[in-house]
Amino acid sequence: MKIFPAIDLVSGKAVRLYKGDYSLMTVYSENPAEVARDFVKCGAGHIHIVDLEGAKDGATPNFETVCKIKAESGLFCEIGGGIRSMETVKKYLGAGIDRVILGTAAVSDEEFLDRVCADYADRLAVSVDIKDGCVAVKGWLESSGIEALEFCEKMQAKGVKTLICTDISKDGAMQGINLALYKELSDRFDMNITASGGVSSIEDVEKLARMNLYGAIIGKAYYTGTIDLARAVEVAE
Repeated sequence: MKIFPAIDLVSGKAVRLYKGDYSLMTVYSENPAEVARDFVKCGAGHIHIVDLEGAKDGATPNFETVCKIKAESGLFCEIGGGIRSMETVKKYLGAGIDRVILGTAAVSDEEFLDRVCADYADRLAVSVDIKDGCVAVKGWLESSGIEALEFCEKMQAKGVKTLICTDISKDGAMQGINLALYKELSDRFDMNITASGGVSSIEDVEKLARMNLYGAIIGKAYYTGTIDLARAVEVAE
């Protein structure tokens, strides 16, 4: 299993939200590229980046910071948050970012999703952010009303290879993972499943690794020191 330490960006800074609430934001670093260099020291091979401002308005305000993280770390970088046009997809992939993540756009713009799938299937992930059993959109601020497992089935049928699944109720809460959710996803779908939200102990990492999931995202637990990233990478491998 691959470990994806996370960098969430607002105004060029590394931050974390509590359960997706923008009013409950903690700034952990003024220099996200420095954080990424620490990921390298810990043995990580991947970084999960989210432009939180982009997630709300569909722009790319942290583009230069994302590029700097990639350039200074040399790690596999995936980016989500506000990717709602082919122009933005090409902008990130052309700048050397390894994978783009579609969230709101995968729900609201089927034609766009189909185009990205057709042209960049191997460099695409779809983010399934789950709140009360449904897919949340627009930076987790709204519910799509679409049942999450039904949406996952649709993504598999379209040829999506990688899903990033977040239980919003667990995100940033440091209360552990929704194991039942990831087991169901793993058993039911033939896609690369990355667990996100609530990974807060080495035990969580061990449990997910035993499910043979593709990946796990570690966010707040890294920044608070609750999880030793080097140990997590070791356990996952």
